[in-house]
Amino acid sequence: MEDRLKTGDKAPPFSSTDQNGNEISLEKLKGKKVILYFYPKDNTPGCTAEACSLRDGYDDLLSAGFVVVGASPDSEKSHQNFSKKHNLPFHLIADPEHKMLKDYGAWGEKKMYGKTYEGVLRTTFVISEDGIIEHVIPKVDTKNHSEQIMALYK
Repeated sequence: MEDRLKTGDKAPPFSSTDQNGNEISLEKLKGKKVILYFYPKDNTPGCTAEACSLRDGYDDLLSAGFVVVGASPDSEKSHQNFSKKHNLPFHLIADPEHKMLKDYGAWGEKKMYGKTYEGVLRTTFVISEDGIIEHVIPKVDTKNHSEQIMALYK
């Protein structure tokens, strides 16, 4: 198993396009706190619950100075549909080559029904204004994810 990123580590740089074709990079987000969340698939129950929790808590997250960025292996087009369908006010990055997922250790071995396969390890990283990982959330509460993040800053 590769080394997992942890609190205090420098966040790996990333640069990609969001669901609207806008370039998003860690460099461009410098000076802002970034919630970078990795999720398996658009329009699946857990991923939809997680995205909607972040949407519903978005104003609180913005007030606390956060920018929200989601990433999954889905295409830009899939992200566009997912974003429109659920009124998501934040960036969704397409990572079909799994580069970001691997850089952040959010791609790895999973087990389901006794079978082992490679997939997205649902994980959220909170990155400081200067690019340092402040929190790693490996056990995401999909239905209450916004509150889960805010509780770290109370």
